[in-house]
Amino acid sequence: MLQAIDPAFREERGLIPTTGAWLPGDPVGTRQFAHLGAFETESGARLPATTIAYETWGTLNQERSNAVLILHALTGDSHVIGDAGPGHATAGWWPGVVGPGLPIDTDRFFVIAPNVLGGCQGSTGPASLAPDGSAFGSRFPYLSIRDQVATQLSFADAVGIDRFAAVIGGSMGGMHALEFAVTAPERTGALAVLAAPAATAADQVAYGRLQIEAIERDPDWRGGDFYDLPDGHGPHRGLALARRIAMLSYRSELEVNDRFGRTLQSNIRPAHGGKFQVESYLDVHGNRFTRRFDAGSYRTLVHSMSSHDVTRDRDELPQVLSVLDMPTLVLGIDTDRTFPLAGQRAITRALPLSVTGAEPYLLQSPYGHDAFLIELDEVAKALRLLPVFS
Repeated sequence: MLQAIDPAFREERGLIPTTGAWLPGDPVGTRQFAHLGAFETESGARLPATTIAYETWGTLNQERSNAVLILHALTGDSHVIGDAGPGHATAGWWPGVVGPGLPIDTDRFFVIAPNVLGGCQGSTGPASLAPDGSAFGSRFPYLSIRDQVATQLSFADAVGIDRFAAVIGGSMGGMHALEFAVTAPERTGALAVLAAPAATAADQVAYGRLQIEAIERDPDWRGGDFYDLPDGHGPHRGLALARRIAMLSYRSELEVNDRFGRTLQSNIRPAHGGKFQVESYLDVHGNRFTRRFDAGSYRTLVHSMSSHDVTRDRDELPQVLSVLDMPTLVLGIDTDRTFPLAGQRAITRALPLSVTGAEPYLLQSPYGHDAFLIELDEVAKALRLLPVFS
């Protein structure tokens, strides 16, 4: 039996909601919504209607030429900056990068951040209501990164942006940014790909598969049709375990060992039911996550990340990236275990207009993959290498 939810945590915080998805009737916060109509996936599945939730900062100029598109990572959302509060379970995830006087200066740029299709914070996903009034659940289709980029392009049309001054993404968002620029180079004025590869490698697919299986093996998964269960039920244990697996790759071995060592959480030894601090750390992250995310979305988005290959059905990487005639920043992290530096090197060496030459911008950090969300001064410094932000 999966044991990822600490009963004391449940007791302290109340019943865990069946899904952490944003649902109609919840506080809207600073979200806006674009309704895009029906969408057909690469595989031929059809969503009868799609909605993209998004947030904006700054003012669009008269020429509509100062828009910047920011694309989020797997467990991110449209709330790039701003406080936690009604409608937003967590504070914005890039506070030192976006805002007045910062590299992505909201006094100069109109910043747009959509929640990805398949996500759970207002965009159409597995927790959304289908035309019959019940959640899509198991009926929600498989989505590729290209499917999601297709909706991002339709979203840009809906909000009236023909060309972005820059398209920026980290991790899964970096996959989207790269695919967006290859699909529509004429709509991409500058490009930043942070901590993402040109294609998801087998090792990375394997980690994703373990996370998906953790969810699917939860007895309350019910094949994806768990949304009618009462609070306190749902695949919480599986989702928490998936998050714990992911956290081990998001942070570096160096940080985990230095931060926790072999320290115990209390004076109770493991032989008598006690835990190491690192185990409690993973428990806390897994438990919190179940209150702000949806198991169906998590599974959908991990599948999407595994689909990523910018060369699929195209050509070799240098030929595929030859269309990128815009200044491009690629950032890699020296301790990244999720998407190691070799993936960013492959992109950079194939680019026509890399702002750092043949090597990616190297972010040296003990924090591993999450460094692009933590080392904000360094990320800001890197982004200023793009002429649009200099």
